[in-house]
Amino acid sequence: MVPIERMIVLMLENQSFDRLLGGLAPHTRGLAGVTPSAPLANPDWPSGAPIFQRPTRSRTVAQDPGHELDNVLRQIDRHTMAGFVTDFAQAYPQSSPAERAEIMGWYPQGFLPALHLLATQFVIADHWHASVPGPTWPNRLFAQSGTSLGHTDMPEGIFHPGLHLYDQPTLYDELSKANVNWRIYYGDFPQSLVFTHQLEPTNLARYRPFARFAADVAAADLPPFVFIEPAYFEPEENDQHPPEDVLRGDVLVADVYNALLAAPALFARTLFIILHDEHGGFFDHVVPPATIAPDEHTNLFAFTELGVRVPALLVSPLLDPGVVSEVFDHTSLIRAAADLWGITPLGQRAAAANSPLSALAWRDTPRSTLSAAPRATGLPVGPQPALTSLAASLFAFSQQLESLIADAVTRERLAVRAVEAMPAANAAGRLALARLNAFLAATRGSA
Repeated sequence: MVPIERMIVLMLENQSFDRLLGGLAPHTRGLAGVTPSAPLANPDWPSGAPIFQRPTRSRTVAQDPGHELDNVLRQIDRHTMAGFVTDFAQAYPQSSPAERAEIMGWYPQGFLPALHLLATQFVIADHWHASVPGPTWPNRLFAQSGTSLGHTDMPEGIFHPGLHLYDQPTLYDELSKANVNWRIYYGDFPQSLVFTHQLEPTNLARYRPFARFAADVAAADLPPFVFIEPAYFEPEENDQHPPEDVLRGDVLVADVYNALLAAPALFARTLFIILHDEHGGFFDHVVPPATIAPDEHTNLFAFTELGVRVPALLVSPLLDPGVVSEVFDHTSLIRAAADLWGITPLGQRAAAANSPLSALAWRDTPRSTLSAAPRATGLPVGPQPALTSLAASLFAFSQQLESLIADAVTRERLAVRAVEAMPAANAAGRLALARLNAFLAATRGSA
């Protein structure tokens, strides 16, 4: 019997397993990571010269590697995993050799102080794959509903056609039907609001700013299921999406973990899962395995192949350090929730997915000598020249939220600000958050 009663999921952005955790392989028995003595390579473009895996200490990447479906299929390159550098070089033909080499980079042990400490203290899942060989939105949709309704794209601006209707049943719907309480903590603009069911007042009431998380943990006020969304907009962006400083996301990992560590009674029955939604165009050497489609929405893509491997940690005082190598994808979260609370798995993929709960060797008693995660300090906060692809998609979605506000005066006031948001990422972010807050105020006020 699984000895936990709570799951907390923190889903970050756009980093591959080899890049963030692969460098721990020389120090971690059984880990499918990087072999420094025999680094793998991708051919450069157009020369074809090999660019080898190498350690990196670059916290930022100026040019965002491609991660749309067509990018990822080129990167996987018929399962050779040899197209990552070429795809980047073709997207950025003026890129420098150092920028192209960054696609093959991996962080040495200890460079990410919180994530790497937790990786040595708890369990690494070294075959957790994105659910889709594509970008953020479909992967986050799979994690929370088991399907993307056949879509593999996402909006990237006001006029991008990738804004679809996502009215499928969600994990949150199933939890509510089973009388299992849940909550979403968000850094600034929760992407999960793209699910139409989440816009209902009863569901909006379950959203809280992440600033309240530590106090809620200290008060033992956490429901059985918690999903944490990072901040996607500057100046507080901490999702690890390029070009954001990866150490800002590492601080978020530390903040969640240290809050739990300070509440041992609550933590003793909690599984904290740290994930990234997709690999962000960075190299990983493990070939994505075959899978099954979640439903009948296969006209645009078959959904019979998982995406690239992503970093995944399973954290609990009831777990000893180690590695699990069963194949998981984001629908494994739904499978785990089904096993824990008896809810209905959503779609064929989630029903067939491996559950991390059954793959783990649980202790009879919680460990009592765990170290706090170090928290990087002194990180610079500077304006970004442009929105990340995810932030741009959320800005586009915020316009949809604005259209749902009934009060014409509020809509007009927000519309006036649209012109000022066009040239600057920080102005666009402020407008997106203003739209969100106005929508929340209007919706909650009418509940």
